[in-house]
Amino acid sequence: MDENEISYKIIGCALALHKALGPGLLESAYENALMYDLEEIGLNVKNQVAMPLIYKEVKHNIGYRLDLVVEDKVIIEIKSVENLAPVHFSQTLTYLKLSNKKLALLINFNTKILKEGIHRLVNNL
Repeated sequence: MDENEISYKIIGCALALHKALGPGLLESAYENALMYDLEEIGLNVKNQVAMPLIYKEVKHNIGYRLDLVVEDKVIIEIKSVENLAPVHFSQTLTYLKLSNKKLALLINFNTKILKEGIHRLVNNL
């Protein structure tokens, strides 16, 4: 399964989750619920994946964590904020580069219409 197929399934689950729960919960609630739903449809999901910073060939374990990684190919960065800030996009792009993955979904569940809160970010390796 490629990144596009995986992201299609993720978005479907996220939309169903948002329809069931609505906006206003903590990010951790959406993270755990989305992980459950993705696993229910047979996807391999890891949460709170530690990601070291490698700088000048030195590995620094400084606490970066990816919210969800699906099928070891797609990063999901979950937010529940009034508005996404430019730093949220920069952070997610940096995670893509540091992890050497191609695709991330930045999802802000604190929106009336979730479609407006879903953003695909691509690493042009």
